[in-house]
Amino acid sequence: MTPVQDIADLRTPDTPGPETFHTPEAAVTRLIEIYDRATDWLCQEFLSAMGPAGPKGRARAYYPEIRLTTQSFDEVDSRLSFGHLAEPGTYAATVTRPALFRHYLEQQLRLLMDNHDIPVTIGLSDTPMPVHFAVATRPDLTVPQQGAARFTLRDHFDVPDLGTTNDDIVNGTHVTAEGAPRPLALFSAQRVDYSLARLAHYTDTDPGHFQNHVLFTNYQFYMSEFETYARRMLDDPESGYTAFVGPGNRIITRGDAPLPPSTRQPQMPSYHLKRDNGAGITLVNIGVGPSNAKTATDHIAVLRPHAWVMVGHCAGLRNSQSLGDFVLAHAYLREDGVLDADLPGWVPIPALAEVQIALQEAVARETRLDGYDLKRIMRTGTVASLDNRNWELRDQSGPVQRLSQSRAIALDMESATIAANGFRFRVPYGTLLCVSDKPLHGELKLPGMASDFYKTQVARHLAIGIRAMESFRDMPLERIHSRKLRSFDETAFL
Repeated sequence: MTPVQDIADLRTPDTPGPETFHTPEAAVTRLIEIYDRATDWLCQEFLSAMGPAGPKGRARAYYPEIRLTTQSFDEVDSRLSFGHLAEPGTYAATVTRPALFRHYLEQQLRLLMDNHDIPVTIGLSDTPMPVHFAVATRPDLTVPQQGAARFTLRDHFDVPDLGTTNDDIVNGTHVTAEGAPRPLALFSAQRVDYSLARLAHYTDTDPGHFQNHVLFTNYQFYMSEFETYARRMLDDPESGYTAFVGPGNRIITRGDAPLPPSTRQPQMPSYHLKRDNGAGITLVNIGVGPSNAKTATDHIAVLRPHAWVMVGHCAGLRNSQSLGDFVLAHAYLREDGVLDADLPGWVPIPALAEVQIALQEAVARETRLDGYDLKRIMRTGTVASLDNRNWELRDQSGPVQRLSQSRAIALDMESATIAANGFRFRVPYGTLLCVSDKPLHGELKLPGMASDFYKTQVARHLAIGIRAMESFRDMPLERIHSRKLRSFDETAFL
C-alpha cells in the first residue's frame, strides 16, 4: 500500500513499490533494501537540518511492511503453535531492523509460505518512522533534547508516538479496524524500535548481541562465573561458540583475551556467549525487584527468544530445605503486582513440560543424582514473588498464613514476573532457584554465610542453567514453543 501524502511540503525517499515474492530470502532482502533506504535518507535529512541551512520542510520515511492474503481455510499440522493463519483474510506487519531479524523473518515467512502455498507482498506501510529510531542505527548521530536544536523537531520530523506504541496485540485487547489487515506479528515496528533502544540503554549492549536463550539472575556473582565458563568454551574448538560480549559491546574471541574495561556500569549488565544465528546464551543481571524483571522482559521479548529461565536466589520456606538446595517452580503465587494491568492475577501461569523436564534433567546430570535421590537437594512446588524485600519485618501472621495455604516452598521478588511475562509474550519460561536463606527458621543471609554459600553454589547453579539452555538449542523450535502459550486468535508469527 502506498501511503497517502497529505502534507503540502512533505518529502519522502524514493522507494520501490509493492512487489510479490515467492521465497522468504528474496522477501527479506527487499525488506532490508526498503528499510536501509529509509533510514539512510532520514539520517541525511537530519544532518542537513542540523546544519547551517536548517530543515528544508517536513521529511518523512515509512517502515516497510509484510502483507499476505489467503482465501482458504487451509488445514495445517495441528501440533504447530505458530506458522499458520487462523482463517482467510489479509494479514500485515510493519518491520524494523530486518537485517537484525533476518534469520527469524525468513524462518517465519517460510513456514507461512509452505503451509499455505502463498506468496508474500513487500512494500511500504503507512506508519511513519520516527527520526530517533532511524538515527539509532548510526552510533555517530544523536537526536538533541527538545529545545536544544534551532528548530522544533516534531515540526519537521516524525517522533515516537506512544499513543500507537502499545501491547494491545500481546495482551489480547487489539481490535482490527474495519477494512484493515489483521496483525501478522505480536509487535509493531515502533514497539520493537522502542524496546531495542531501551535494551541498549539498560544493558549497554547492542541488541544484535542478544542470543535466543536467556538466563536471568539477581546476583552479580553469576556474571563472573559466566565469563569463566565462556572463556573455556572459546578455547574449545568443538563448542561451537564464537565470541563473548560484555557491556559496552566489548568482544573477545579467545579465552585468554583481555576483556576491555567498560566505560560505565549499566543498570542491567548483560553478557552474551554467541553462536551462529543467535543460538548461544545471554545472561542478564536484572538486579532486585519485580519492576526490574518486568522492564528487562518487556524489552527482550521483541527479540523473540526461544526460552528464558530465572536462575536466582530465594528464601526457602520449608524446614526440610537446606541452604544450597534447588527449587524448580511449577506454579507461581503472584503478589508482586507489576503486571496486574496487563495480565490479571486470576490468569494461571502453567508450567511448561518441555522446560520443566530440561531443568530437572540438568540438575540430575550436574549433581549426579536421579530419581528419588534427587529429592535430597531439589524440591518442586510453588514459588511466591512479593514486592517487599523485607517482608520478614512485618507482622508475619498474614504473609506466613497465605504462603502456607498456597503450599509455597520458596519466595523471591522476580520469578513470578519473569514467568508471567513469558506467558504474556509467548516466550517459553522456567525457574530454577537456589535457597540462600531461610528467614522463617532463623537462617538469615549474613555476610560470612553468604560468602561461603556463593563460593560453593554459584558455579554449579549456573552450570545447570547452561545445560538446560543447551538442551533447548538442540530441541526443534516447534517443540519448545508450546501451544499452551497461544490464545484463541493468535498471530501467525512466533
